[in-house]
Amino acid sequence: MMNTITLKETVNYKNFLLILLGFLALPFTGKTQDNAGAGIVQKFQQYSQRAVQEKLYLHLDRSFYLVGETMWFKAYNLNGGTHRFIDLSKIAYLEVMDKDLNAVAQTKFSLLDGKGNGSLVLPSSVVSGNYKVRCYTNWMKNFSSDYFFETSISVVNPFVKFDPDPDEKREVIYDIQFFPEGGHLVRNIESKVGFRGIANDGKGINFKGFLIGQNNDTIVRFEPKKFGIGNFTFKPLTGETYKILIKDEKGVVGTYSLPEIQEQGYVMQVRDLSADQIGVVVTASPGSGSVSLLTHTRQENRYTETKAVVEGKAVFTIDKSKIGDGISHISIFNNAGNPVCERLYFKRPAKNLIIEGKAGKEEYATRDKVTMDLSTSSDAGVAELANLSVSVYLTDSIRAEDHENIGSYLYLSSDLKGNIESPEYYVQRGKEVDADVDNLMLTHGWRRFKWDDVFKDSPKSFPNLPEFDGHFIFGKVFSTITGAPVKDKETYLAAPDAPARLYFAKSNSAGEVRFEVKEFFGPKELTIQTDLRTDSTYRFEVANPFSKQPLSSGLSSFKFDKNLENQLLVRSVNMQTTNAFLPKWYRENKYVSPDSLAFFGRPDEKYILDDYTRFPTMEEVMREYVRGVMVRRRQKEFHFVMMDKLFPQTFFNTDPLILLDGIPIFNTDKIMAFDPLKVKKIELMSARYYLGRAVFTGVVSLSTYRGDLAGFELDPRILVIPYEGPQVKREFYAPKYDTPANMQSRIPDFRNLLHWAPDVTTDAQGKSQLSFYTSDQSGRYRVVIQGITKNGLAGSKTFTFNVARRNL
Repeated sequence: MMNTITLKETVNYKNFLLILLGFLALPFTGKTQDNAGAGIVQKFQQYSQRAVQEKLYLHLDRSFYLVGETMWFKAYNLNGGTHRFIDLSKIAYLEVMDKDLNAVAQTKFSLLDGKGNGSLVLPSSVVSGNYKVRCYTNWMKNFSSDYFFETSISVVNPFVKFDPDPDEKREVIYDIQFFPEGGHLVRNIESKVGFRGIANDGKGINFKGFLIGQNNDTIVRFEPKKFGIGNFTFKPLTGETYKILIKDEKGVVGTYSLPEIQEQGYVMQVRDLSADQIGVVVTASPGSGSVSLLTHTRQENRYTETKAVVEGKAVFTIDKSKIGDGISHISIFNNAGNPVCERLYFKRPAKNLIIEGKAGKEEYATRDKVTMDLSTSSDAGVAELANLSVSVYLTDSIRAEDHENIGSYLYLSSDLKGNIESPEYYVQRGKEVDADVDNLMLTHGWRRFKWDDVFKDSPKSFPNLPEFDGHFIFGKVFSTITGAPVKDKETYLAAPDAPARLYFAKSNSAGEVRFEVKEFFGPKELTIQTDLRTDSTYRFEVANPFSKQPLSSGLSSFKFDKNLENQLLVRSVNMQTTNAFLPKWYRENKYVSPDSLAFFGRPDEKYILDDYTRFPTMEEVMREYVRGVMVRRRQKEFHFVMMDKLFPQTFFNTDPLILLDGIPIFNTDKIMAFDPLKVKKIELMSARYYLGRAVFTGVVSLSTYRGDLAGFELDPRILVIPYEGPQVKREFYAPKYDTPANMQSRIPDFRNLLHWAPDVTTDAQGKSQLSFYTSDQSGRYRVVIQGITKNGLAGSKTFTFNVARRNL
């Protein structure tokens, strides 16, 4: 990846126009799009088709939690280029990470048609502080973690004494960085230099800066405009050396260095010429030939143009209609096809999703019914069908910073590196905001790919495949004798369950195996083994599927107001009361498979043993009742023999696959010694069965009453580990007070989160309605709505209503 790319400026805006007008009158030998430019676009298009971008946005119900509370979330998985729902990955990964990059909580959840939702109970082991919630897919792990979704939350553990201001005595450290426009400083070419100054909490700082020459003369004075970001212009001269002095608000002076100054090279300057056009001037050292310009918006809207360098300059005019909404990259290539300059340009979305929402009245009583009307439309007032998520929570005095809305995230911060302070500010309109946006583009340049990957002869490989049809479980097979990985070894993965699910994989040259598991939800006891009839000297490891990449930005300082101690106590009591009175069915939510058939489908024979007179031994059951299996003894060992239903009177000469609650059992003697009173049913598949590259001469599947092996002792060579599959969706608990009996119920209702609706869809007229009941907590409640249309229009809405205590 190239260094952080930003802008360079050659002249001020007035001179820029004069240069541009003068060069437009000159005859250019370069074509609008020559073969070099066409070749760049072709390779870039080929790369973009393979490097599909997924972009996740997560709507969290709140930003402040106590341990023991449930964090609810809705995921929008979108095509990074078009912001339309993408049905590529079916599994997403969510982590809550502390300042030391340790995951204090993790979960996996399902995606369908680009949408998913779930919940996570914050464990009591979490200490008070700020945390990052990040979310990504397996496919996104091929790229930098800078493009994982991240947002901050505050968590307080009221059961453990904590320091309300742990960072109070921490030394404040400043980070000052400088970013030449286009990426480089070049001798004797005037350049714009962006700068950014932040403290160790990620917030911008105020300071005064001085560019000092080698004779200690001040060449430029500068200071930031907004959030510690600004720019200055200067021309580095031949033979001169420079340094930067920074004076903070306390009067402390520090010395910094400029980026390396090149003797020869390219500098670019980008400016708005009008509401419809962008001007780009490339200034180059003598003998530079021609340069090609390539623009793209999130790898879409690709456009190229080639111009000759005349008298050291090449001038381009870009029609804004050729670039997409949001952040575009403007890249310059020399005549050899190598990238030499790059900068970002932000174009505000031409259309937005307008979400309107209101409660039926401004004030309600406790345990009162709230009816909420929602509507969605475009800026032009045209009704839009949209998918929304809605959170309604009590805005008590204990609050953290609000999360970024979906619009500014998709169009701005998701395509920039690092922390963006107050991203919603930049999507506003105004000349001052325009200047601040340009400074932001100068200082946060980044892209999702390396140009070397685009231009290499062989296509770039992506080791992390998208989980398109189910969750991937990765493992590795080792020899217990040599300790080395083992290739070409057939392995079986299963978990005691009903119906039976069995997965097969063969190890590659590195000993790695990958199982694609379907209908695999919630906590499981995972088993992995080889065919123990022939293999007995292998061990297994299961890989952690969560990313090992670091967070893209740090955490801000945690601070809790000591004056809110009483409010914290009340919320803590309310949280414990709410959890204590949750219905049992809600706390014990379990996954129920919609398919009652085992992985091999409809069996050829099925025996419910309770329908028969029970025999005391499994041998008697198999011989007397199960017609499709013949029991034989060879060399004092039991064997099952099955007839091939496709070729009557033809018997297989090898044992079938024997399963107990889905677990392969390769020792028939142990099955024959098992208590038949613990077996509920026996199913047979009387034909060759193919599972991946594995072939079985029939299947004999035994199921216990609870699908938990019923005390059967597995072979000690089988790896048995607990494993959490994608979570089982929980229903948000919202009691109804629609009858006098419910209204007068003495069960307390102290919900802080009044309502959570992760999947609300407006109709063709852009209308939808929600209804729910208030709790026993009075106060002001905040409604936060996020949403997007199938065409990628994003929007959000926030409003409030009051709840007063009911008069008895």
